[in-house]
Amino acid sequence: MSRIYLPIDMTGAILVTGHEGRTMREVGRSPALCARFHRASELIGRRWTGAIIFVLLKSRCRFAVLASAIPDITDRMLSDRLRELEEEGIVERTVVPTTPVRVEYALTKKGRALASAINAITDWAHKWIPLEEPAAKRPRRRRA
Repeated sequence: MSRIYLPIDMTGAILVTGHEGRTMREVGRSPALCARFHRASELIGRRWTGAIIFVLLKSRCRFAVLASAIPDITDRMLSDRLRELEEEGIVERTVVPTTPVRVEYALTKKGRALASAINAITDWAHKWIPLEEPAAKRPRRRRA
């Protein structure tokens, strides 16, 4: 299980980065959101993006394989997300000059660096997110 360690002083107060080792109490304000963390969470947290990265961590894929691996994603949404991830340098698009032309998607080094974060989310999900029962197996409620 992954753990996040925050720097603390002798009293247990969290030290604030960029404030010369002072604590949040000493800085006199609430904790600030890290701009890089915010940008990363907005990028990775977009709908379908995590699922795309999860699948691509397993292997490079063609568009149709990705589409079939991710339930309910539309071709347009998959195309948009792949383009965004390519622009961010997380996914690389490779055109294989065969007949017909084949296009494959794979994670870059930057994208593969997300493996530990995706694995941590996967571990958390297995512990805390219950699977939904299929509709046919749910007990029916009787009307009073």
